[in-house]
Amino acid sequence: MTVVQLSELVDVSVVNLSVLKNDRARAIRFSTLVAICQALDCEIGELLVLH
Repeated sequence: MTVVQLSELVDVSVVNLSVLKNDRARAIRFSTLVAICQALDCEIGELLVLH
């Protein structure tokens, strides 16, 4: 799935998804995490990584 396709599914801008993807986000709404997980059929823990 492309970032553009995900953007359309979760109603988040491509720019904001790119910020998340490139590990430049300082915060993320829980509702955004839930929407992304639903679109990707995954759990929140699969998206979050400690550095």
